[in-house]
Amino acid sequence: MVFIPIFPSKQLVYNMHIYAHFQEKLRHHLQEKAQAQGLDLGQNLARVMVEPPRDPAHGCMATNAAMVVSKGFGMNPRALAEELKAFLEGLEGVANVEIAGPGFINLRLKPSFWQSQIPEILCKDADYGKLSPQKPLNVNVEYVSVNPTGPMHVGHSRVAVVGDVMSNLMEKAGHRVTREFYINDAGAQADKLAKSAYVRACQALGQDVSDPEDYPGDYLIPVGKVLAEKFGPDLLEGDFEAWLEKLRPVAIEAMMDLIKEDLQTLGIQHDLFTSERSLVEAGKVDEAVKSLTAKDFIYKGTLPRPKGAEDDPDWTPQERLLFRSTHFGDDIDRALTKEDDRWTYFASDIAYHYDKCQRGFDLLINVWGADHGGYIKRLEGAIEAIAGRKDAMKVILCNMVKFLKDGEPVTMSKRSGTFISVQDVVEEVGQDVVRLIMMTRRNDAPLDFDFKEVTEKTKDNPVFYIQYAHARAHSLLRAAKEAFPKVDFDLNALANVDFSTLQSEEELATLKILCQWPRQIEQAVEAFEPHRLVYALEEIAGAFHALWTAGKENTILRFIHPEDQARTQAKIGLVMAIACVIRSGLQVLGVQAVEEMR
Repeated sequence: MVFIPIFPSKQLVYNMHIYAHFQEKLRHHLQEKAQAQGLDLGQNLARVMVEPPRDPAHGCMATNAAMVVSKGFGMNPRALAEELKAFLEGLEGVANVEIAGPGFINLRLKPSFWQSQIPEILCKDADYGKLSPQKPLNVNVEYVSVNPTGPMHVGHSRVAVVGDVMSNLMEKAGHRVTREFYINDAGAQADKLAKSAYVRACQALGQDVSDPEDYPGDYLIPVGKVLAEKFGPDLLEGDFEAWLEKLRPVAIEAMMDLIKEDLQTLGIQHDLFTSERSLVEAGKVDEAVKSLTAKDFIYKGTLPRPKGAEDDPDWTPQERLLFRSTHFGDDIDRALTKEDDRWTYFASDIAYHYDKCQRGFDLLINVWGADHGGYIKRLEGAIEAIAGRKDAMKVILCNMVKFLKDGEPVTMSKRSGTFISVQDVVEEVGQDVVRLIMMTRRNDAPLDFDFKEVTEKTKDNPVFYIQYAHARAHSLLRAAKEAFPKVDFDLNALANVDFSTLQSEEELATLKILCQWPRQIEQAVEAFEPHRLVYALEEIAGAFHALWTAGKENTILRFIHPEDQARTQAKIGLVMAIACVIRSGLQVLGVQAVEEMR
C-alpha cells in the first residue's frame, strides 16, 4: 500500500485563490533571488505566507516573507523587506506597499483588482470556492455508525451533520470522497436486539408475554410482525437461542431501514454500509492481525492488573493477544482477544480500518461522539502501524447537544417514549434549521439547541440571517428587472458589465470579504473544521445587510438607480456575487439557498 502526505507542512496544496496567487509570486521571486546568490532557503520558503491582515486598516494583504527568510540571505528582516517592496509594487493590481515593525509587509491593492474578481465569481456561481488540488486525495469519511438497535435519536444528529458537511467540504476542495457507515452488528447488542424482536414476534403470534427488557420501544412492534409473518407459529417452538442466527440479520436489516429513513430526513445518503460481522466472517480480523504481527506490533502477553483490583484475590493474569499501543503513546497495550479467545471490538475495528486502507484511501476521517475520545490514541496507533505514517487518519469528536424549549430540557419522544428522535426535531423545525444550527459551534464544543430561538426571524439566528441575505439579493434582482425590463440580468450578462463605479469603502470592503471565500474553504479543510464556513457566511451576510442599511441614508450606496442603467447593473452584479458565495457555502452545508422568505 502506498500513502502520500496529506497536508505537508501547510504548504500550498491548492491552485489558486488570490492570496495563494501573490504568495506563489513572492515565493518564486525569493527562490530566484536565493539561487542567483547560491543560497538554499530550505523549508523556510514554505513558511512564506500572504494572508489578509488581522486589522483591515493595515491594508489588503500582509506577508511575513522578510521575517522568515532573512536569515537565509544573511540580512536584517527590515532590510530584506525594503528590497522586496520594489518587487511587490511592480505586481499587477498592487497600489502601494508598506513596511511595518521589524519587517512585516502590508500590501494595498487597487480598486480595479477587487472589481475584476466579480466576473469570476459570477461565472463560477455556486462553484466559486471549489479548489483544484495538485494531488486529489481518495478520502473515506465514516460517520454516524450508530448501533443498529433502534431509530436515531437527536444525540446522533450532530455527528451525522458534521460528517456529511465534512464530506461536502472535502469534495468542494476537489478530493474524491466516499461516505461510509459502519454497522456494529457483531456484538452482544445485536443479539439483544434479535431477542427483543423475538419477543415482539411472539406477541404478534398471540402469546401473552411481557414487553422486551433490552429494547422495549414500540419501533420493534412492526419488526415483530414481519418476523411473525416470515417464520410463522414455528417461532413459538423451542427457545430463542435456536432462532438467533435466523432472526438477527432480519432485525438488523429492519433497524438499518429505520436509520436510513432518519438519515434521509436529515438529507444524508451514505455511499457504503459496511458490516462488522461480514468483516469478521470474511477473515479480515485474522488478515489484519497477521499483517501487524509480522511487523512486531502484536504479541502474546498479559495485561496489567486493572485499577481498583489491586486487592482482588480472584484476579489472575491471563495471556492474550496484545497490540503495542504504548509504542504510539498510549498508556497501556490493548487486548485483541477476550478471556474466551473471541476477538475484542478493538480487533474488529483494526480489521475495518485495515480494510479501508486496502481499498486505497489516502485519508480516513472518522466523526465520532465525544464519549469515544479515550479510544482515539489506540486506534491512531493501529492506523499508523498499518499505514506507516501518522497522518493517515483524522478523528473529529462531536460534543453533546442540549435540546431546550423555553430554556427547559426536552427529554421525551413521540416514537419511543424515552428519547427525542431525529424525525421529531426535523418535523418541528425543518431540515435546514437542524443542519445549519449543528454547524454553528466547533464540533468539540457543547451546543444548545433551543426550539424557539432557532426558528426566530432575528439577526441572532444564523439560519434566518444567512438565508435572508440570499433572499434579499434575489429581491433586489427582481426589483432591478422591474426597473429595467429590457436589460439582461443573468449571471453571464452581469459578468460583462463595467464595475468601475463600485468605488465606495463599503462596497470594496464587501468585495474583499467575498474574495476570501476560496481561502476559507482551504483553511477549513486543512483544520478539519467545517463550522468555519458558517462564521464566514455570517460575515458575508452581515456585510451585505450593512451595505443595504447604509443605502437608506446614502443614495449612492443604493442598489437600484432607475435613472442609471450602468450603475444599477454594476450594483446588481455585486449583489449577485454575494448570492453566489452564499449559495456556494449553503451548498456545502447542505442547506437550501431560498430566493424568498416566508
